[in-house]
Amino acid sequence: MRKITDDVIYIGLDDFDIDLFESQYKVPQGVSYNSYLILDEKIAIMDTADARKGEEWEANLKKALGERKPDYLVVHHLEPDHSSMIAEVLETYPDIQVVTGVRSVKMLQQFFDTPDIAGRCITMKEGDVLDLGKHKLHFYAAPMVHWPEVMVSFDEYEGALYSADGFGKFGALSECGFYSSEDPDWSEEARRYYINIVGKYGGPVQNLLKKATTLPIKSIRPLHGPIINEDLGKYIKLYDIWSSYVPESKGIMIAVASIYGGTMRAAEKLKEILESKGAENVFIRDLCRTEISRNVSDAFRYEKLVLAASSYDNGVFTPMHNFLHLLQIKCYTGRTVGIIENGSWAPSAARVMNEILCQMSNLTIVEPVVTIRSRMKSTDYPALEQLADALL
Repeated sequence: MRKITDDVIYIGLDDFDIDLFESQYKVPQGVSYNSYLILDEKIAIMDTADARKGEEWEANLKKALGERKPDYLVVHHLEPDHSSMIAEVLETYPDIQVVTGVRSVKMLQQFFDTPDIAGRCITMKEGDVLDLGKHKLHFYAAPMVHWPEVMVSFDEYEGALYSADGFGKFGALSECGFYSSEDPDWSEEARRYYINIVGKYGGPVQNLLKKATTLPIKSIRPLHGPIINEDLGKYIKLYDIWSSYVPESKGIMIAVASIYGGTMRAAEKLKEILESKGAENVFIRDLCRTEISRNVSDAFRYEKLVLAASSYDNGVFTPMHNFLHLLQIKCYTGRTVGIIENGSWAPSAARVMNEILCQMSNLTIVEPVVTIRSRMKSTDYPALEQLADALL
């Protein structure tokens, strides 16, 4: 629990016990479940938390309330890591009303078997206002950022945007800092969070950004990660880049799926050749041993990508197939891609990689496709030189 302003208290908490966010993304620095309490003539709880930390969240709420009782529970997003405590709140405070979007009401009944939960809802549409006294919350629809029911709210009194999953990041606040200014590496875990969680929905994010630019925002208060109070333009610019699918940085990522090391050696040779020709920021990612969400995030970050993979079961080695599948469903586009395959008797990796790439849009696949037979030899160097030239 932490006081943000005279009227707003942070009642969220950190989770260091979680191993996988959404049961798939590693979070070695944990994650925060952000929740806020606005104390005014009327009192509003701004979202709840994951049931994993439910008892701690309830303790924070009761301590912040003191002898007062809340009037409203504002639900911006129904994903369970933000809404799991709704039933407990309704039971504890029988007079409280749930303030949420029209599309949330049906979903509330799917998640909770609470009698007449729909009858306790105040539904907000685009532009509707919840008057707490000094604090007036203006609601804006943000469908598919990253669920269809999402709304954000803007407190005109404090200039605070409660942005739901927008502008969130992995990492517990005690690790990365309570405010973004305390977190020099904000973009690293925010990018990984955005690309893997929200990245498929660039269009809806762009729509939300257009609405946000019309508001006099002084603070962004997301549901994960630090509160943003300074240099808002920097963070909004990053979100604009990410949601536009354009490269953020110059560089060449060489993604490698190697079984016994032969394909890796070819990738290392290509890196050596590229650097000898003046290429900057060339780096190798071992898809077999590095966190896939980070690999996907960096593939989107940089302008060029080389895929180097072993053939496997008349296809492509599984780590590469999984990597390409995630790139496809996250709408990878507008990049330059090179291909290296390895095969001992029937090379097939390039064919499968190309088939998957052709299902993506606006990619430039350069020639030549380099085929290694079992182990790279000096006779393979000219083809690697040609590939390097095509990438530069």
